[in-house]
Amino acid sequence: RILGEERVLAIDIPGTTRDTIFIPFEREGEQYTLIDTAGIRRKRSVEEKVEKFSIIKAIDALEDSHVVILVLDAHEGVTEQDATLLGMIADKGRALLIVINKWDGLDNYQKSEVKRKLDVKLSFVSYASVHYISALHGSGVGKLFSPIKKSFEHAGKRFPTSLLNKILEKANQAHQPPPVAGRRPRLKFVNQSDVFPPTLIFHGNHVTNIPNSYERFLKNFFIDSLKLSNTPIKLEFKSGDNPFKDKK
Repeated sequence: RILGEERVLAIDIPGTTRDTIFIPFEREGEQYTLIDTAGIRRKRSVEEKVEKFSIIKAIDALEDSHVVILVLDAHEGVTEQDATLLGMIADKGRALLIVINKWDGLDNYQKSEVKRKLDVKLSFVSYASVHYISALHGSGVGKLFSPIKKSFEHAGKRFPTSLLNKILEKANQAHQPPPVAGRRPRLKFVNQSDVFPPTLIFHGNHVTNIPNSYERFLKNFFIDSLKLSNTPIKLEFKSGDNPFKDKK
């Protein structure tokens, strides 16, 4: 549906697709590769060696991906396997869209319940947007490509150092780091070191033991301030002053 044409043969029986398929295509003058992986089923269904192999290949496909589209079944919600895979996607720092399929098969009450449960179970990937589709009928599928493209652009974007430090100043004003072992970390300077995902290095005093809660605050603050779509950021902390202060 995303490609606008039939490029692979598929049937609606779980487990029939096991190979990872790389599909190059062009969209609005730009080249893309869609990596179609085998669906990962619940643990009780994973019995055959070939099925386990398909799971490994699907996980390996994360290494080749910039943007991940995780398709969930509206009738099943977020399973244990899905949560594990989401954790892997987050650890890899991949841009992420969560797509709920078979949405048209639910009544209003069921849809409300699914959304309520998603809010709870997807809180650790709050940067990802959720989209509701019917792959069978095509409803909602055509709207996916715009956020896919934007996610790719944002994940590969470099930001001016001056802008990052203005955001850091606002973050410090909004919420200072809590003391650690009697010493309050002091964040003095931030610069970007990489993309996919955008990676920010914070320099300052006593920053090597920043609490996880404050790191989450910084991530959310920078994601919101930079208006990133579906894109996580990676943070690193180094003790010391601005490493660029003597450079012109």
